[in-house]
Amino acid sequence: MIIKSSTKNYEVKIGTDFEMAKNLALDATCFVVVDSNLYRLYKDELFSSIPEEQLYVMEAVEEKKTIETALDICEIMTNIPAKRNARLISFGGGIVQDVTGFVANILYRGIHWTFYPTTLLAACDSCIGGKTSLNYKKFKNLLGTFFPPDEIRICTPFFKTLTEKDFQSGLGEVVKFNVMFGEKGIRNIEDNIDELLKRDDDKLLQFVNSSLLFKKDFIEEDEFDRGVRIHLNFAHTFGHAFETMSHYEIPHGTAVAMGTIVANRISLSRGWLDEEKVLRVENVLWKIIHINTLHIQVSMDDIISAIHKDKKQVGKELTAVLMKDDMKLQIVHDVQREEIENAINYLFDKLTDEKEL
Repeated sequence: MIIKSSTKNYEVKIGTDFEMAKNLALDATCFVVVDSNLYRLYKDELFSSIPEEQLYVMEAVEEKKTIETALDICEIMTNIPAKRNARLISFGGGIVQDVTGFVANILYRGIHWTFYPTTLLAACDSCIGGKTSLNYKKFKNLLGTFFPPDEIRICTPFFKTLTEKDFQSGLGEVVKFNVMFGEKGIRNIEDNIDELLKRDDDKLLQFVNSSLLFKKDFIEEDEFDRGVRIHLNFAHTFGHAFETMSHYEIPHGTAVAMGTIVANRISLSRGWLDEEKVLRVENVLWKIIHINTLHIQVSMDDIISAIHKDKKQVGKELTAVLMKDDMKLQIVHDVQREEIENAINYLFDKLTDEKEL
């Protein structure tokens, strides 16, 4: 799959084994960043031959998705005997992608970058599109650039060792894309969600590929997120608030799944979606949303505040992407606090009921 960008076209390859990860062809110009958990799992199989001075093992947590981590990697990379011809290779999920993409963009005004997305979430969504985002103080994704990798290499066996929490988080984005596709997509995810939850190899390959193809059209038409690409923010306005509110205990894809329920409930309350479709989508989402609500304090003021701080907001009014009529996406700028409160109360009441069961 070739993704077209104004700066460069880049290639996505998907493999069902580790051959692409084993054949790195490292030389003195290369530097490798690896998620610390991934390094622990695959050190002997994949990473043992990387020279220590060319390796950075990164703790992939939101608290490390900062300018300080990026600058730390930049400083270490100045020691390798390469400048503009340096090649950064990174293995991990979205956090590693954000940090290393930012580094690849700012170091020497741009170096070569190969990314191996090792989570389902990164593989089916964030690996394409060129966005790099860093957290700043209490603001999520406040700093960032657009800088796609030169190469994206997806090895699906990495998904086998994901925790259930991280795997289901990835499915949150998969479901979201299928919901955005409309009736055909809803039927597709209804028919296949159980096999996906079993991590069926063929189904994972199929849905990673279809998710990327769906996103590809948006990012090629609107690379810098000023027009139609904003539709991909469906469910994210509310999802980002859930992440922030829970101090990232709720992972991104799960937060997006929860945000999908909130967005659709608002559309239902406006008469824009019929209840039958809303319930069908929710029936799929409840299979992948499993959080312990006992440890999460729901403050409506904090949620509304987090929504206002979302970078997609354009003024004092609350903006969100909602679905209307035949599952068509629409950017609206008049979302009311009462609508959000009703939808979020519904969501957490259902989550509490599930926990009690």
